[in-house]
Amino acid sequence: MLDPIRGGLLKKLLLTCGFLWSMFLMRERLQAQIDPVARQLIQLGYNQPIEGRGPLGAYAFYYHNHPGFIRTNWTMRLVVAPTYLDSELGVADALGPATDVGVGIAGGGFADSYFEIRRGKLFREESFTGHGAETTMAVYHRFNPLPPGSIPTSLWEIPLQAILRGSMRYSFYSRDDETNPGFVVPEDKLQGEVRAGLRWGGREPLMQVAQAFELSAWYEGQFRTDTPAYGYQGDREIESQSHLFWGRALMAYGFKNGMHIEASITGGTSIQSDRFSAYRLGGALPLASEFPLMIPGYYFQEISGERFVLLNGNYSFPLGKNFEFMFVGSTAWVDYVTGLELNVRHLSGAGGAFGWTSPNNKLHLLIGYGYGFDAIRGETEGAHSIGFLFQYDLERAGETALPGMQKVRRAVRQLNPATWRGFDRIFGR
Repeated sequence: MLDPIRGGLLKKLLLTCGFLWSMFLMRERLQAQIDPVARQLIQLGYNQPIEGRGPLGAYAFYYHNHPGFIRTNWTMRLVVAPTYLDSELGVADALGPATDVGVGIAGGGFADSYFEIRRGKLFREESFTGHGAETTMAVYHRFNPLPPGSIPTSLWEIPLQAILRGSMRYSFYSRDDETNPGFVVPEDKLQGEVRAGLRWGGREPLMQVAQAFELSAWYEGQFRTDTPAYGYQGDREIESQSHLFWGRALMAYGFKNGMHIEASITGGTSIQSDRFSAYRLGGALPLASEFPLMIPGYYFQEISGERFVLLNGNYSFPLGKNFEFMFVGSTAWVDYVTGLELNVRHLSGAGGAFGWTSPNNKLHLLIGYGYGFDAIRGETEGAHSIGFLFQYDLERAGETALPGMQKVRRAVRQLNPATWRGFDRIFGR
């Protein structure tokens, strides 16, 4: 279907939109529970390397969470991104008190695209486009439920939840304009996935949160249909099943004087991982996934690891009434996927950012710089990058919103499952 416009302006525009979502794909799993808060957020993020040529590191999406959708115990979560849509209908107390169920569908173009990066170089001739569609079902159980509308007042009232999620995803692949003629792309595949987790606390889907606390542990099993080798004469294998185990500890706290600190440690291991199931580290896009594995100065998802430990931290302080400055830093220890190794296992990056928050506290903008100390660019080590993050909260914005945003708010409200025409096209309704 894309062949008539291959190499043309429209094709490049669609690819760009698809890359925006592929950077954001894991964001669909942001809510490992039914979100009880009404939200309407516009989020943008972009990383631009100064040296080298990496894959597009960006996300752009509209996030809408609607408690009380049709019925009081229903919640609709909707994410709209270029060429892709993801949704989940959550039903509270569906399996008894404090046990909720979520049913979701997702699909669209370019979301399963793959970019081959080795030793800091993007190999376009070994990269390819992927599209996909998915159905999901999840069960969420809270062990320490509180009365509706209550706020935790002690450590033991912080929510402790178990999550069980299953999905079926069909992916189909095609060559890019720059894919080498001798490179064979993977065959289309059907993948089943099971995720189980235990989470105490959590973090809201915002660029910066006033307070947060989380301890969580996770397992994910990926099971694929017949997976023949691909690449140059079948030099790359796809495992029929992969098993991932990881955990995170996170803390964020804002002080009364305007200073803010956030720190986390994330670690994971895997069994039978491959290029598709590996942990991907690098970049500085905090909302690109539920568990962002950020290292400033690197390309987005430049590093592919079988095992890793990652420390992240940032510290910000006010510069006047609406401005702030933030220091960020990351360090990681990585065991690499076979064929994608670097000379060192210890990787670090650091940077800083200037931030501005609108007087009504609805718009948040960060413009930053990052340096990857161990990133390889050609024959040298060290890489620079710049980027920005943007967030606008439409749900809270009222008459005090910035000029023109009321029209934007009314327009974005129309993006729901009933009026998003791409939904019918994607799923053939």
